[in-house]
Amino acid sequence: MGQHRRRRPRRRLLAPTLLTTTLSVLTVAAVVTGTHSVTSRATAADSPAATPTAATPTPVPPAVAAPPPEPTPAAQPTPASEPVLTTERTPTPTPTPAVTPASDTPPGTTAVAPATPEAATVGALFTGAVQPGDHFCTASVLHSPTGNLLLTAAHCLDDPAGVTFAPGYRDGRAPYGTWRVTAVHTTAGWSRDGDQDEDFAILETAADAAGRRIEDVVGGNTLGTDEPFGTPVRLYGYPAGREQPLLCTNTTGRQSAFQRVVDCPDYPGGTSGGPWISTTTGHVIGAIGGYQEGGDTPDISYSAYFDHTIAALYTEAAGTPAH
Repeated sequence: MGQHRRRRPRRRLLAPTLLTTTLSVLTVAAVVTGTHSVTSRATAADSPAATPTAATPTPVPPAVAAPPPEPTPAAQPTPASEPVLTTERTPTPTPTPAVTPASDTPPGTTAVAPATPEAATVGALFTGAVQPGDHFCTASVLHSPTGNLLLTAAHCLDDPAGVTFAPGYRDGRAPYGTWRVTAVHTTAGWSRDGDQDEDFAILETAADAAGRRIEDVVGGNTLGTDEPFGTPVRLYGYPAGREQPLLCTNTTGRQSAFQRVVDCPDYPGGTSGGPWISTTTGHVIGAIGGYQEGGDTPDISYSAYFDHTIAALYTEAAGTPAH
C-alpha cells in the first residue's frame, strides 16, 4: 500500500462524466521492494473481451543512463485513411526514437507542437465520439510487448467505459484513427489512499476496426525509471479548450523525494496525463499529475517520480494479452 499520503489537492483538469456501470475489479498482488505501493489494481470495461487474463509478467527493461546509439530514421506513422496491407498481427515495432521537434522556441517556452513521429504517439482522451470540445485529458502510447498500452495520470479516470483515445489529434480530426480504452491499471496506493506519488495509470486499448494495435500504427515511447531529476524533457499536453497539442522543453527539478517539477507556461486543465519525454534517452519519465494533481497554476507542472512502483504496474499491464 502506498505510504505517501497527500492533502486534498485542487484538480487541474476537466474530469469526464463516466458511466456508473458496475465494473469487474481485478486486484493483482505484486511484491515490490521499496517505500511505496506493494499491490496494484486493474479496472476493466464490463465485457468479457475487456477482462484481463493472468499472465507471467516480464520485467521492465532498465532505463539506459547513457545516450542511446544514433537512431536510424523512423518510419512515418500510417494514417488511418491509408489501406491496411495485412490483417495479420504485425510484430511489435521498436520504440519511436527521440525526435527533436523543428522549433526555434527557447527552453521554458510553450508553443503548438509540430507534427512529428513523436507527437503522433501523444493524443487526447474523449468521452464517447471524437469531436471538438469533448477531450478531457492527455495520454501517450507506451511501448510494450502487447502493443496496446497508454500512459496517463491516475486522476484522469478510473472507469474505461465510453473512453476513446485519438493519437495525433488536431483540429477535430483523428489522423491515425481512434482506439477504445478497455482497462485502467492503477496502484493500490492510488486507489485506496489517493497517493499523489502514485498518480499515474496505464490503460489498455482494443484493436481498431481494421484489427490494428495502436503501437503498430504510431509507435510507442519506452518507459524510463530512476532517471535523474535534472533531466531536460519535452512536455506535451492537450488543453481542454483547444484543439491542438502544446509542447514545451525544459529541465525538470525535484519537488520532493517522489515528485518532479518543471516550469512550462500555459498548461491548464486537460493537459493532465501529458508525457514528459527525456531529450537525452527518449524515454517517457513522467506524466502531468502528482502534486496538486499536476499543479495549481498552469505555469508549473508536476509528475510523480517514475521508479519501481510504476515498473511493477507496467509489468502487470504488459503481461495482459491484447484484446
